Amino acid sequence: MTAPDVRLSSWDATRLVASREVTTKMRSKAFIITTVATLVLLIGFALVMKLSGGSGETVGVTQQTQVLAEPLKATAGQIGQSVGTKVVSEEEGRKQVADGALDALIVGGVDGPLRVVVEKDLDGDLENALNVLAGQLALDREITALGGDPVRVRSSVVGAAVDVEPLEEPYPYQPEQLVLGIVAGILIYMSLLLNGQLVAQGVVEEKSSRVVELLLSTIRPWQLMAGKVLGIGFVGFVQMVVIGGGGIAAALALDVLSISASAAIGTVVWLIVWYLLGFVMYSLVFAALAALVSRQEDVAGVITPALMFVIVGYVVGISVLPSEPDNTLAEVLSVIPVFAPTLMPMRLAMGGVPVWEAVVSVGLVVVLIPLLVWLAGRIYANAVMRSGGKVKLRDAMRPA
Repeated sequence: MTAPDVRLSSWDATRLVASREVTTKMRSKAFIITTVATLVLLIGFALVMKLSGGSGETVGVTQQTQVLAEPLKATAGQIGQSVGTKVVSEEEGRKQVADGALDALIVGGVDGPLRVVVEKDLDGDLENALNVLAGQLALDREITALGGDPVRVRSSVVGAAVDVEPLEEPYPYQPEQLVLGIVAGILIYMSLLLNGQLVAQGVVEEKSSRVVELLLSTIRPWQLMAGKVLGIGFVGFVQMVVIGGGGIAAALALDVLSISASAAIGTVVWLIVWYLLGFVMYSLVFAALAALVSRQEDVAGVITPALMFVIVGYVVGISVLPSEPDNTLAEVLSVIPVFAPTLMPMRLAMGGVPVWEAVVSVGLVVVLIPLLVWLAGRIYANAVMRSGGKVKLRDAMRPA
């Protein structure tokens, strides 16, 4: 009587390995703590922005200096500051400054130099607004002394502006979009760094403990590698959905974001898409490189060259994009597959990315992944069963 064939299909073998990784990682304390802590930090950040946003500065004016209230508001508005005023007596105003109810009290400036009372020192933004006002008042006095009309002169100066003729319409970046872009970049960077290294460490752990020999007696090397990548990738996907979705939901609920809900949701969708693409691409490389060594101490050294591409993309993103969202270097790098997973989601969150750039960047990564599957599968299969010293990459790439 012939024994039944109990060999697993390729999909079943890959699914079993992936299920094992998902169960192990999602039950681990590290996964739970990291997910909860990151989500709490994002919600806390949203609360801080809610409490600190739009508070502005409050300046007291007396009956004698009340005429300076509107010029102060107008001056502050011209330099992007928000200043409120409150009419009080000088005695009461000094008490409120001491108590912190007022940021400053204007006690002079109608007929002479602008004078303010503060508790200890003057806030930098408020000082800028008051300095501009002091300059305007001094100019008004000089114009009056020369027999001119300060109001007419000020109106002419305020109405004067450069006439700009752009060859291309600039994209109106919003502060919230810039913040979303930075947060997206940080989340992608952390996920690729942590989850990618989990793949590499898992490969070496199985290899050093000889568990891999038992596993490869029933399944093929590429099935083991694919299952590990899919399993840990799914764990990272769940983590990204929870953190990204929870953070955006908190920001929208607290009315921190002025952008539309669809734009915010679109940011999360792109974040997840680029995490999946970036993780699959880099984890294949990490798994192949990790198979070259047999000790955990050697993992960092062997995967560092690949990690440098992730780090460079992240550093360029957080250092260049906030001040110059349309930077040419960042635009070019964001289309190159090795840099795209960290740079492109940041640019997409900030907005202003041409559709063709987004399509090309995704397309190049999608085309590269099958090539990496073939290359990483060959290296992994040739190196994972070799224990002892480090396997040379050239030897691992040779046909079996």
